[in-house]
Amino acid sequence: MGDAVISQGLLVGIMATGIRLATPFLLAAIGEMFVQRSGVFNLGVEGIMLLGAFMAFFVTLQTGNYYLGILVSLAVGALLGALMGVVSITFKAEQGISGIGLYMIGWGLSGLLFRLYLGFITTIEGLRPLKIPILGDIPYIGAILFQHNWLVYLAYILVPVSWIVLYKTPWGLKVRAVGTTPEAADTLGISVDSIRYQCLILGGMLAGLAGAFLTVGQANMFADNITAGRGFIAVALVYFGRWSPLGILAGSLLFSIASSFQLWVQVLGIKVPYEMAVILPYVITIIALAVSFGRVWAPAALGKPYERGTRG
Repeated sequence: MGDAVISQGLLVGIMATGIRLATPFLLAAIGEMFVQRSGVFNLGVEGIMLLGAFMAFFVTLQTGNYYLGILVSLAVGALLGALMGVVSITFKAEQGISGIGLYMIGWGLSGLLFRLYLGFITTIEGLRPLKIPILGDIPYIGAILFQHNWLVYLAYILVPVSWIVLYKTPWGLKVRAVGTTPEAADTLGISVDSIRYQCLILGGMLAGLAGAFLTVGQANMFADNITAGRGFIAVALVYFGRWSPLGILAGSLLFSIASSFQLWVQVLGIKVPYEMAVILPYVITIIALAVSFGRVWAPAALGKPYERGTRG
């Protein structure tokens, strides 16, 4: 009986932690999905997350207002998304290289600002869990799904919302057209550059928000490289999810629940080699990517600069 209770508690703990850990992946990957659907490949998500994470933390630390910190992280993300647009759309630079440059800017600036204005690790009072009335009291399910902070709920609400926007709205139709056949879209009077700029700014805002979640919604602190590669994983999840919000949700949950499992293995001192536990989510992700990867689902114009009068 006792073992059964422990097993149920362990399972609830793994699932609840996994639901929370999926939040930054969902936010960043859904934003990147819109970017790639419009035909732009932004590898700079990690850098945007890092700078968004620092700015959200720093503003919250200085003002005591995490809403203001989150707003600043959205603004920073939008600015960096627009910068990526200037380089890759207006100046038509190679998108892989410009994305890496964006990552370096975010990584370097967040580290520099941290040393200049903080210099040491400190903590803030971040977002508190928001228990949903009635639903939060449902045995097991309530603890897993309905006892998180509002950024977690927002990330999951974004999944159906982004699906509706992408497949059921005129703007979503323009995004898909621009990412598949930009010449045809241009002929129909759709501004290819404008749609791609809009997607990059939206993607930047969601990446900045993903970074803000790490510092004001989860760790309540900032440290160098706090994103730990989550931005790059988010880009991979777009491929895993086949450029679909539901596929991205599945991939995010797969990786985050595996991460949650390895955390609980360490906390409970279960006799599994530490190295095996840590590497487990990455191994699962690589296997899943290897099995599901295929260019057949990719937007046809992905990574190809568009110039009017030529074939992209």
